[in-house]
Amino acid sequence: MTSGLEAQLRAVSLRVTRPRLAVLAALRDHPHVDTDTVIRLVRTDLPTVSHQAVYDVLRALTDAGLVRRIQPAGATARYEARVADNHHHVVCRSCGVIADIDCAVGDAPCLTASDDHGFVIDEAEVVYWGTCPDCATERTAQRSASSEGST
Repeated sequence: MTSGLEAQLRAVSLRVTRPRLAVLAALRDHPHVDTDTVIRLVRTDLPTVSHQAVYDVLRALTDAGLVRRIQPAGATARYEARVADNHHHVVCRSCGVIADIDCAVGDAPCLTASDDHGFVIDEAEVVYWGTCPDCATERTAQRSASSEGST
């Protein structure tokens, strides 16, 4: 499986290193994780890797276009390896979990702005906000328990 990751690195002219492979593998297996989580995941394979090394790898992979950095308003920056398409995200207001949402219509429909103000637009970022199923279930259970206790 690392041969695919090695090919990705080589395709963007990056040296193949153990930290780069470990970060790519972590993001492939765990999308939308923050830097601390990436460090923890990478350290399962490379226990001595430094914080700075992971930060440097994330920056290099993001600059090379292999990783996408997302930061919904009020949230910690997260990273994902899904970069080959124009997709969006949904964020739970309660627990902060993030999931991918494909574009609703055809190819990158959001790239056509109603008024581009002269900009050459090359990316659109849409973030949907709501409540994830787990948090919605928990809220319903809490409401039920509270209404039973008040009767």
